[in-house]
Amino acid sequence: MEHNPHNGEGEEMDGYQKQDIYNPEKIKSISKNYHQILLDLGENPEREGLLKTPERVAKSLQFLTHGYDLDPVAILNSAKFREEYKQMVIVKDIEVYSMCEHHMLPFFGKAHVAYIPNKYIVGLSKIPRIVDAFARRLQVQERLTTEIRDCIQNTLEPLGVAVVIEAQHLCMQMRGVQKQHSVTTTSAFTGEFENDRTRKEFISLIGHNRHY
Repeated sequence: MEHNPHNGEGEEMDGYQKQDIYNPEKIKSISKNYHQILLDLGENPEREGLLKTPERVAKSLQFLTHGYDLDPVAILNSAKFREEYKQMVIVKDIEVYSMCEHHMLPFFGKAHVAYIPNKYIVGLSKIPRIVDAFARRLQVQERLTTEIRDCIQNTLEPLGVAVVIEAQHLCMQMRGVQKQHSVTTTSAFTGEFENDRTRKEFISLIGHNRHY
């Protein structure tokens, strides 16, 4: 999000700027649209409970989609180190919160990411950060999975990358088929993880109860 020193303070974290800062022009435009949406729904946007709702929704949407303003490649490169380690590195159970681009309802769950280094490793905190950078956009789970995989593969050039995401989608639970306990699993692999033995080792390490 664009930096405006009059609307908040930025906090430097791991080589990129985390900002709870809102673009005033965007907030004004989105708020105006949501004011009309409330009218279209038959509500009274002037009543006490809804008086500030359009602005709150506008700020919420800017935060939920702030991944557009993050550069996942730059995040990885900010902590990329030369190292001869060539065994599997796994970061599992990464919390994922995203917005379905079809209905703009949340989907959420866990991501499990692994790579096998080839000359370079990356600071472990950067893996969850790039997951978040891609997730905090309007998404579909399938694309989110491959974007994470491709970013790691293209930036670190490892021997292989594995990404598995398990998520619940409110567009299935609150509307449509209304199946509250359904979980969607997606996976994407490159290099050594396309080898059956390596992939099975990864699946075993992230949890025996998972089936991909």
